[in-house]
Amino acid sequence: MTLTDPRSLLYRSGQLSPEEAQALARETLKNCDDGELYLQFSASEAFGFDDGRLKTADYSRDAGFGLRGVSGEMTGFAHANEISAAAIRRAGETLKLLDPAMGTRSPPPAKSNRHLYTDASPLDGMTFEAKVKLLETIDAAARARDPRVSQVSASLLSSWSVVEIVRADGFVATDVRPLVRLNVSIVAEVNGRRETGTFGMGGRRLYDDLFDPANWNNAIDHALAQALTNLESVDAPAGEMTVLLGPGWPGVLLHEAVGHGLEGDFNRKGTSAFSGRIGERVGAPGVTVVDDGSIEARRGSLSIDDEGTPTQENVLIEDGILKGYIHDRLNARLMGVAPTGNGRRESYAHAPMPRMTNTFMRGGKDDPAELLSRVKNGIYAKSFGGGQVDITSGKFVFSCTEAYKVENGKLGAPIKGATLIGDGPSVLTRVIGIGNDMQLDHGVGVCGKGGQSVPAGVGQPTLLIDGLTVGGTA
Repeated sequence: MTLTDPRSLLYRSGQLSPEEAQALARETLKNCDDGELYLQFSASEAFGFDDGRLKTADYSRDAGFGLRGVSGEMTGFAHANEISAAAIRRAGETLKLLDPAMGTRSPPPAKSNRHLYTDASPLDGMTFEAKVKLLETIDAAARARDPRVSQVSASLLSSWSVVEIVRADGFVATDVRPLVRLNVSIVAEVNGRRETGTFGMGGRRLYDDLFDPANWNNAIDHALAQALTNLESVDAPAGEMTVLLGPGWPGVLLHEAVGHGLEGDFNRKGTSAFSGRIGERVGAPGVTVVDDGSIEARRGSLSIDDEGTPTQENVLIEDGILKGYIHDRLNARLMGVAPTGNGRRESYAHAPMPRMTNTFMRGGKDDPAELLSRVKNGIYAKSFGGGQVDITSGKFVFSCTEAYKVENGKLGAPIKGATLIGDGPSVLTRVIGIGNDMQLDHGVGVCGKGGQSVPAGVGQPTLLIDGLTVGGTA
């Protein structure tokens, strides 16, 4: 599927030409402040191996367009799974319902030649047989590791997407986006007790490193270690206590509890706990939170966002002081600031909105071992599962998938059933130690907002937090 000109998947003879797309964008968006014609072709595959056999092998292709017009605060949007001049012209009828633009037209995004990932398709790099063989090998290797392994599930997923953004002002930008992911889940059983461990990895690249035995063996080792640890777990304590968060994936708590509250739409509407607080202290000294979609090959990275704006590093909180929000073009214009490269959409069938890319806290100067030694009575949360957050208040609840008691500065027994309860704005002020071991996650994050899901990255160093509420079962 990898082509010399991937745009040929968007522009087919007799359906639509690049020149027609530009003419239609001018025609349909002529009375709008802003907007774009968004063309997309995508192909994806998913393999699932469970109970010693291949359970799923799915392949899909899709193509379509989304036409969005913006006038003032109003947005008109129409889409179809057919890329043709006739379909786009029909969609343009929707935009006639908008009030004509009265203000100055928004300037186009800055042009960029940067490309953070390959144009090649991961779907083409390995044969069907090789992909199935990898999952079979993982299954067999995991079962051979330990007699307590009772079930193994492994999945391999990839997608390849070609997008083009066409504006009425003549701006055109194209991006070709690969994405891969490998997941391993292991169930261990002893005396009728069953516990699960999981590990995943991926990013905007090809399958090559996922097929590297060192990497998939590492995935097995992590998933098995977590499952065996959980077999030894005891009921979690409850109450307010000191919490030590591990590096890397626990940054998902930061993403949910703080990151969403820093998205421009919530702050423009005044519904975020961070609204109107630019320049104020919202975190402890040393707390610096960044959203950066320009990190090469990361899961949340994009060369350009889904409005054509180049992604960039956005420092949101610096040394505890709120510096800014992340924006798409609409909310940036209405708030009188520049777009930050965070206008994202799930597909052509969705309008863009402000979304995170790779969101993380920068590392500090503390030795993680020294941070552990400070905890007299608390827990160490190494990995998280699901969670919920209320954007308005920032209140969150997160479940731990791997956690330990900490007593007198030493790790104790693993615990089960632990949840962390708090609110984003206050949890940042309770940070009393920031490790020098910042890590990004291994490339498995999915962010949901407004019914749309997009790939995202998270990360953080080891963090010591004073006085979080722990919900437990003991």
